[in-house]
Amino acid sequence: MKVDEIKELSVSEIKERIENERAALQQLELNHATSPLDNPMKIRHTRRNIARLMTVLGQKQLTEK
Repeated sequence: MKVDEIKELSVSEIKERIENERAALQQLELNHATSPLDNPMKIRHTRRNIARLMTVLGQKQLTEK
């Protein structure tokens, strides 16, 4: 997900995406612990997506105040 796409979302949509990404990350890490993933880079990409979402969320919350 690109930053431009994230900036178009509302605050509630971003929070929902963060929750979904965190659940996906937890599932990926659990699956990777039991048996190696085909593409372990998915874990890194998911973490970075969460970071992007949280960054844009913080920026939006600062501009609303």
